[in-house]
Amino acid sequence: MTDKLVFLVTCGSRKEAQRLARAIVEARLAACVNLITAPVESVYRWKGRVERAKEFLLLIKTTRRNSEELRREIERLHSYDTPEIIALPVYTGSRDYLDWIDESLSDREKKRAKRRSRKS
Repeated sequence: MTDKLVFLVTCGSRKEAQRLARAIVEARLAACVNLITAPVESVYRWKGRVERAKEFLLLIKTTRRNSEELRREIERLHSYDTPEIIALPVYTGSRDYLDWIDESLSDREKKRAKRRSRKS
């Protein structure tokens, strides 16, 4: 088992999906976000009714360490009252790719470590 996670997040429009993807990568909360540009059809229960919607799916690669802050940022930026935010563990993967995720998020980790050392 690795410390990596893949978050699944759906958005109501391509524009919103692109905005969220860019914001979380720029904030170094995710190393990479894949945006499924063809809408997915979602069927779900909402307020007692079965609904159907076209949505855009984000596949977000991050680490467990960033997961809570990433979740909060998605909730802050997302237009839905209750956005889909599901994290799946990455059991294994290409060592080079997993290392790349760490490298992509490393500046954030360094800043976090600096803040901890100042508080000590």
